Amino acid sequence: MIAAAAAVGLFAVAAVTGGVLYLLGHPVHASAAPLFAQWLPHVGVGTPAALLLAALVCWHGPAVAARLPWRPLLALGYATAVAWTLSLALVDGWHRGVAGRLTTRHEYLHEVPGVTDVPAMLAGFTGRILDGQPDSWTTHVSGHPPGALLVFVGLDRVGLSGGGWAGTLCILVAGLVAVAVPHTVRLLGTEAAARAVLPFVVLFPGAVWAGVSADGLFAGVTATGIALLAHGLTRGRAVGALAGGALLAFGCYLSYGLVLMAPLALAVVVLAGRHRRTVGWAFVGALPVAAAFTAAGFWWPTGYHLVIERYYQGIAADRAYGYWVWADLALVVVAAGPVAAVILRRAVPAARRALAARRPNAEHTAWLLPLAAAAVIVAADLSGYSKAEVERIWLPFTVWLTAGAALIPAADRRGWLVLQAAVALTVNHLLLTGW
Repeated sequence: MIAAAAAVGLFAVAAVTGGVLYLLGHPVHASAAPLFAQWLPHVGVGTPAALLLAALVCWHGPAVAARLPWRPLLALGYATAVAWTLSLALVDGWHRGVAGRLTTRHEYLHEVPGVTDVPAMLAGFTGRILDGQPDSWTTHVSGHPPGALLVFVGLDRVGLSGGGWAGTLCILVAGLVAVAVPHTVRLLGTEAAARAVLPFVVLFPGAVWAGVSADGLFAGVTATGIALLAHGLTRGRAVGALAGGALLAFGCYLSYGLVLMAPLALAVVVLAGRHRRTVGWAFVGALPVAAAFTAAGFWWPTGYHLVIERYYQGIAADRAYGYWVWADLALVVVAAGPVAAVILRRAVPAARRALAARRPNAEHTAWLLPLAAAAVIVAADLSGYSKAEVERIWLPFTVWLTAGAALIPAADRRGWLVLQAAVALTVNHLLLTGW
């Protein structure tokens, strides 16, 4: 409780400081700082469904997760996570909350009609990253490798064009985290720990931003990659490791920051035990992905360096590092929920005990995965390349904080689920979130 109170206090200080800076005219570029949002108390068509789902998961989730057979439980978890994300998006209405999210001039779909030749687009992609030229990519396309744009171009080419289909794809893929995270915990740890995780990842507050943003899609892709890697390493299956490596490599071509999934992948290798030699197949799976983009003319390091330059051509140059370096961490309290602070507080002494005993066992999963995710978040924060908007950008990392839910006593879990749901519902009904 103390850890959660401290985390909420950090967010409160960040909010008050951000509000004062905004009123004084300092360029925080977020009227509801630290959140990238606008104050707009409202309800919508998704409100009743969101409230009902929150009540059902909070009241029945832990019991259902404890007794339902594993595969039906994962299917139910996925369906509920998708419904939760969609209902939160529909609080803003179908167009504003789903169909119109990815169609603005800053977003991916703005560029889709202009991609008539995919090989030519890939070959010339880096030449259009910098701002101030007639054919500069729009904000989100320029800020990411071409894989993100390719996803929406591909969706358009198969006849599923427009913001409605794009938004639906993001929600459906984002929902995969509700399968991938608990399944990874089960593979590397214990089934009891995985069952403890499931209600928390289903009712994840970050669903506010997963529906709808491409970062929700990124989270689903990379979480599935981690789960497949865990499957390949723990079962000694080359196919799983191959597929996991391919998905994680593709993640690096969805967003430059997803190279930071490496510590989580390393944690999987450490926890995998005797079959970890299968990890070589992950590199075999990753190689064709990198080779294909490189052969098509996109050189990842060049794109990365140009994106840093583009980053400081925009509002990032005005956002003060001295505020955002700690305000970004306050945003984790909202995106991951206050329970993340409780999990991390419990993970640290658990790690100390385990390291002192020097006896690797299945219980290590409950602390190693959340601590690996925390290390990634701190690295991203200190880099200075994630000033603001991290409630959305860090979704692929923050979902893994829930992997330590087994550290919370069973008797306390329902109360923490209520608080998690309250955070998401409050944010979605008081604010109109950006992007």
